Amino acid sequence: MASSGIKPGLSRIEALLREMGQPEKGLKTVHIAGTNGKGSTAFMLSAVLSQAGYRVGRFISPHIHSYRERFTINDAFIEEKEFLSYLAQVKKHIKNLSERPTEFEILTAVALEYFRDKQVELGIFEVGMGGIYDSTNVIEPVASVITGIDYDHTQYLGASLEEIARNKAGIIKKKVPLVMGPVNSPARQVIAARARELESPLYPSSLAEVVRESQPSLEGQLLKLAFSGQIMDKVFFPSPALYQLENLAVAFTALQVLRMAGFLWTERDMKAALAKLRIPGRMEIVRINPPFILDAAHNPQAASVLASSLEELLPGKKKILILGVLDDKDAQNILQPLGHNTRALVLSRPEGSRSKNWKRLKDDWLSLFPGADLYVEEDIIKAIKLGERILKPGEHLLITGSFYLLDKARKFLTSV
Repeated sequence: MASSGIKPGLSRIEALLREMGQPEKGLKTVHIAGTNGKGSTAFMLSAVLSQAGYRVGRFISPHIHSYRERFTINDAFIEEKEFLSYLAQVKKHIKNLSERPTEFEILTAVALEYFRDKQVELGIFEVGMGGIYDSTNVIEPVASVITGIDYDHTQYLGASLEEIARNKAGIIKKKVPLVMGPVNSPARQVIAARARELESPLYPSSLAEVVRESQPSLEGQLLKLAFSGQIMDKVFFPSPALYQLENLAVAFTALQVLRMAGFLWTERDMKAALAKLRIPGRMEIVRINPPFILDAAHNPQAASVLASSLEELLPGKKKILILGVLDDKDAQNILQPLGHNTRALVLSRPEGSRSKNWKRLKDDWLSLFPGADLYVEEDIIKAIKLGERILKPGEHLLITGSFYLLDKARKFLTSV
């Protein structure tokens, strides 16, 4: 049904949506781009607004276990029969097109039709890759969000941060407010210039203050949030990750912008939503004693902030690292920060055809950390059992490197 591979451009999705009666029209949305933090920000926004009583759709990618995870309304996955029915509907429309859309374009079309049919009051859309040519860029949002800029997908988005920022700034729409996360100076200037050109009010996430009220534990952290004189204290957030504080500042700023657009919420909504929020595969603690941690870090920036979060949470503690990285990722710069305090690496293989060269990390590891042990086990379940076997008292186990590694790992370690 779908054409293979990544094919930037909007012509196919626009043609498909015309055939479908343009389900994107009239749908109120939030559009989220950025190298990292998009999914976490989408989870936070949808949680608070659902708690406030709104019917909120969320479209994210990739998934960990099932395509159904990508399509939620108030955190409930689309039903399997319903998902297959929508795919069948889209397939009928594709027959009338001169060029077949990609898989992600088809999934975007399904999300738009599903949210329209279910009469969601707000749809939160995470960009698949980049911004300007991403298939989600057919929506006219009430707010746009760019969480941050770093190196990833450089073969498509450009080799410099300025080029990557220019691509992601393609989601900015005329006079639509933009929330911008922490972005370094050259990229920030590109985004700010585009916002000025389109007369889009710019709200940096630095307007929000998110600070800890106590030291984090494996169960989470207690926070104080502030924005323009509004202060919330004793906000419990059930993730210990330091990097999630930046994502929460972005989400908190976006919620203020959405409040100005008429989406009202209270401090009680915020506290209740965050207290029960669980984001799969983002520094997810699936076992406490000893700590087993899952994280989908799949690029150098994500690996770096994960390493910082772990060092702060478990200072000086050694770990067993179970890692699998796709062939098109910057493996060496993912390994570099994660190797700190790692006693042994268990190299494993992410699912799918994009990991045929998964063993290439062996040489990188031996070059970077010649004193650390190295094991190679293609099957992730066997890799976890091996990691557990060699784990010493006081150590923790980290499984990371790709969303495509976490599926079987998470099913094995949880009740999913």
